[in-house]
Amino acid sequence: MTSLIVGDDGRPRCAWVGHDAEYQRYHDDEWGAPLHGDRPLFEKLSLEGFQAGLSWITILRRRETFRLAFRDFDIDAVAAFDERDVERLMADPGIIRNRLKIAATIQNAKMFLKVREEFGSFDAYLWRFVDGKPIVNRRKSMQEVPAKTEISDAMSKDLLKRGFKFVGSTICYANMQAIGMVNDHLVTCFRHGKVS
Repeated sequence: MTSLIVGDDGRPRCAWVGHDAEYQRYHDDEWGAPLHGDRPLFEKLSLEGFQAGLSWITILRRRETFRLAFRDFDIDAVAAFDERDVERLMADPGIIRNRLKIAATIQNAKMFLKVREEFGSFDAYLWRFVDGKPIVNRRKSMQEVPAKTEISDAMSKDLLKRGFKFVGSTICYANMQAIGMVNDHLVTCFRHGKVS
């Protein structure tokens, strides 16, 4: 597999982006950039859970519909969802209609509230796994990028202990990459230096 792909604009990007314009925008503007704030972190973790077993582009193309369906990922609102909301979501063709993933998102919102009570914010809780600052990797090929790490293992274990669902180590590491807790842009990708 090629590690880099050169876009129509002549810039080298991580090869997983391909030539899809929406994927390129996500890669260029979001992926790997440090993200803070409980609502956006709840959204990312929820979408990573929905992605399990699917490709990220599938989720990315439905992100706006997910936002509508889950009240813009307002944590308090989602934590209050009941069985009627589950049925409403199961009938929504714009999202991934998986009952377990929907239930997990509602459960995770409830756990977010508990974590927020204990740590002041989910943001503070999550970023403590990397001492509050991104890990900057210097990977030269996609083959060097792991599916999980000791940190994602520890994060997953702690989240599961707290009652979170769909937070296995692989999902946690993908989330860490997405929210910039780790910079896994290849060193030859034009974004590597920009998010470091």
